[in-house]
Amino acid sequence: MSEYRDGDRTRIARIAIVALLAAAVFSILMSITTGASDASVIDVLRAMADPNAADGAMSARDRIIVFDIRLPRALLGFLIGAALAVSGAVMQGLFRNPLADPGLIGVSSGASLGAVTVIVLGTSMVAPVVAMFGSFALPLAAFAGGLVSTVILYRVATQGGQTSVATMLLAGIALGALAMALTGILIFMADDKQLRDLTFWSMGSLAGATWAKIATAGPIMAASLLLMPFLARGLNAMALGEAAAFHMGVPVQRLKNVAIVGVAAATGAAVAVSGGIGFVGIVVPHLLRLAIGPDHRALLPASALLGGTLLISADMLARTVVAPAELPIGIITAAVGGPFFLWILLRNRARLGM
Repeated sequence: MSEYRDGDRTRIARIAIVALLAAAVFSILMSITTGASDASVIDVLRAMADPNAADGAMSARDRIIVFDIRLPRALLGFLIGAALAVSGAVMQGLFRNPLADPGLIGVSSGASLGAVTVIVLGTSMVAPVVAMFGSFALPLAAFAGGLVSTVILYRVATQGGQTSVATMLLAGIALGALAMALTGILIFMADDKQLRDLTFWSMGSLAGATWAKIATAGPIMAASLLLMPFLARGLNAMALGEAAAFHMGVPVQRLKNVAIVGVAAATGAAVAVSGGIGFVGIVVPHLLRLAIGPDHRALLPASALLGGTLLISADMLARTVVAPAELPIGIITAAVGGPFFLWILLRNRARLGM
C-alpha cells in the first residue's frame, strides 16, 4: 500500500508540473495581451512566429506596447516569482521548517539594504564600485546584502550541527530590523528624486521592467534556478536530520554553502529589480507540499512554475484593479500572504512548540 501511495503521489506531481507549465505559458500570454493594446493572443503569437510579417497583424503602437513594455515585464515577473518561490522552498528544506522564507528571516531586508546603498550613495561614496560594475552594481549589491544576512542568520541559528527554529525566527526578525534601520538612515540621506524612487521601489513593482534589467538580473536568477534542482537529493535527506544526511553520503556542509549562495543570489537579484515583494517564498512551497508532497525533486520545479505564474497574475491584478493607476504588487502579495502565514502558524504551532 505504501508503494502505491508513493507512486500515486509521484504521478500527481508529474501531472501537476505539466499543468503548472501550461498555466505559466497561459499567464504570460494573458499578461502581454491585457490592457490598452488591441492586440489579441493570436496577433501576438503570429508576430512572435514571423516578426517580418507582423506589421499587418499589429500596429506599430501595439508592437511597442507588447514587445517593449509588456513582454519584458511578464518575463521578469516570472523570473522573480520563480526565484522567490524556489528560494523559499530551499530555505524551508535547509532549516527543516515551513516558516523559513527569505522575506521573513531578514534575507530580503539585507538585499534591500545593499540595493538602497547603491541607489543613494551611487554618486558619492560607492561611486567607484558603481563605475566598476556598471549596470551590474545594483543586483550585485543586493546579492551581497542578501548573502551577508543569510550567513549571519545561519551562524546564529546553528549550534552543534543543529538549527534552532526559534532562534532562526528571532534572529531573522533582529537582522531584518537592523537592515531596515540602516535602510532608513540611507533614505533620510536621499534627495527628493531618490526618495520618490525608493518609496515606490520599497512596495514592490514590475513597472520599471525593461530588457536591460532582464539582461542584468535575469542571468543571476536563471543561474540560481538552474542550480537549485541539483540540491533536491540533499534536501530530501536533510529532512531526516543533518547526521542522517551525512551518513547517507550527502556532503552536508557543501550543500549548506551552495544553498546559502543560491538563495542569496536569487533573492538579491529579484529584490534589486522589483523591490520588496513578500510571502511568495512561503505561500507557494507550502501549497505545493500539501498537493504533491515534500519530495524536492518535484517541489523545486513546481515552485518555480507556480511562483512565476502567481506573480504574473498578481501583476495583472495590480495593473487593472485601480486602472489607469497601478497598485504596487507588494501590497497584493502581502494582503494574500499575511493571512496565509497566520494560518500556517496556527496549523503548525503544536509541532513547533509555539
